[in-house]
Amino acid sequence: MFTGIVEELGQLLERDDQGDSSVLRLRGPLVTEDLRHGDSVAVNGVCLTVTETGDGQLAADVMAETLARSALGELRPGDPVNLERALRSDGRFGGHVVQGHVDTTTEVVRRDPGDHWEVVTLRLPAEVSRYVVLKGSITLDGVSLTVSGLAEDSFQVSLIPTTLAETTLGSRRPGDRVNVEVDVLAKYVERLLAAGERRVPGQEVAR
Repeated sequence: MFTGIVEELGQLLERDDQGDSSVLRLRGPLVTEDLRHGDSVAVNGVCLTVTETGDGQLAADVMAETLARSALGELRPGDPVNLERALRSDGRFGGHVVQGHVDTTTEVVRRDPGDHWEVVTLRLPAEVSRYVVLKGSITLDGVSLTVSGLAEDSFQVSLIPTTLAETTLGSRRPGDRVNVEVDVLAKYVERLLAAGERRVPGQEVAR
């Protein structure tokens, strides 16, 4: 599990496409300090398993489906990436519950700079629109954010200077694609409510 608090702005060094999968080699001196083979790391919000690490670098396998369903498929050597290690049991919970399971992708529509921040407008994908609520949590490229504006076909997030400087969201331009993970708690609530509606009247829930 992750919290959407990016630890390091890393870089893709190499991408080795192998038909039905790819191997990504990334630079991340901070996150690799204690990463080992088999550990989980979020790369632009996608949970990947570390296959090797050393000299401030790490490698991870990515299935073709993951590349197709996320914006990882568009990465090229030299591109920056958001990196976050899985949360330790004694760690500080700074964001919200992030699984690293990308639901979909969306596009940046517009950027409106303020005095010390920017408001970014993104397209609201129909398949996840019911999970996006004003002042609710959403994860974009692995960054935990609050929905600051919501319309029928778009939503907004407000980026503070730290987010602009230390994550990939600072350089995303209109038309760029980003990974989206909605709040998993909303999915559980929806599932539980649907299960309740399917219950036979008078039927007791097993305890």
